[in-house]
Amino acid sequence: MALPGLDQLPDLLALLQEAAPALGQGAAYTLAFAVAAMLGGLLIGFPVAVLRILPWRLLRWPAAVYVSLMRGTPLLVQMFVIYYGLPSIGIEFAPLTAGVLALSLNAGAYLSESLRGAILSIAKGQWAASFSLGLGYGQTLRHVVLPQALRVAVPSMSNTLISLIKDTSLVSVITVTELMLSTKEAIATSFRPLPLYLAAAAIYWALSLLFEVLQGVAERRLNRAHRQP
Repeated sequence: MALPGLDQLPDLLALLQEAAPALGQGAAYTLAFAVAAMLGGLLIGFPVAVLRILPWRLLRWPAAVYVSLMRGTPLLVQMFVIYYGLPSIGIEFAPLTAGVLALSLNAGAYLSESLRGAILSIAKGQWAASFSLGLGYGQTLRHVVLPQALRVAVPSMSNTLISLIKDTSLVSVITVTELMLSTKEAIATSFRPLPLYLAAAAIYWALSLLFEVLQGVAERRLNRAHRQP
């Protein structure tokens, strides 16, 4: 006896084959958005993390407010504020710029916390030893603390990148073409939502697995470098 729906397999394969170019292009955009937002998030997160560990409260509190605001409000709301809200006060961004900016600002808050926690995990004795050798605060942070903190922060930073891959689906609401919008457009012409949404989910999963592998490679290299005399 034939399995239920087995006779529909050729039609399903034809549907996926027809949608493959659009989904592939959407996946490429998704990957580009995630990497761009990760780089933007690092450029924001690193100085914010440093500000949050400084002994001067006047410099710490703006960074703390930024982190609290980004972590305490939904990414979708942040995206709407940047793309739909700011034009009302004369600040306007193209959809692509608005999407990357929103993702970068959001990721920067989480990356700053990962980096801050990693920096604070380094023994205070190492700071004291560096100061006793005549190194300043910046030199100690750059040459002694950060190389060790980066090794600690890699897993959580990688998790942020994997989350960014999934969060890019939200930029479809501001008409930016990525995997989710490409999937919706394919559904609009085929009226077959289930297989196409499952295909999109499989692509998101594959991208996440790719970055999990890269995370493992980065961790092994950093650990190997740390063990070298």
